[in-house]
Amino acid sequence: MKRQQILSGFLFFTLLFSGFAYADKQKLVIQVSTDDPMTQKLALNNAVNVQKSLGMDNVDVEIVAYGPGLSLLTTKSGEAERVTSLAMQDITFSACANTMARIEQKTGKKPVLLEGVQVVPAGVLRIMELQQQGYAYIRP
Repeated sequence: MKRQQILSGFLFFTLLFSGFAYADKQKLVIQVSTDDPMTQKLALNNAVNVQKSLGMDNVDVEIVAYGPGLSLLTTKSGEAERVTSLAMQDITFSACANTMARIEQKTGKKPVLLEGVQVVPAGVLRIMELQQQGYAYIRP
């Protein structure tokens, strides 16, 4: 009898929590603040893997780049083709306007962003906004 109750309870909670897992669309923000190519590639891999695991229609993914991480979202990026492709697959890319202004101040040239990249006033503030909207946060 006790074993049956345990199994029934386990089944109940499994069904209960699996139902909640997809009740609302999942949301993920990924921070990229380094120019390390391996870390940038890992961030893109994380985004793709989450989409594959949950299904594109079940998750919103936004990658926010600032500081040295902005290099991921420029035409000089080693991942340029991949970023452009992922932007067309419902992954949002946000570039920090503060970082862009600092680069322009130092070099005299504004960084050229890839197609599909949006500009936000400040990368850190964007991450804060998204977390307040219920986004899970990771930093590879």
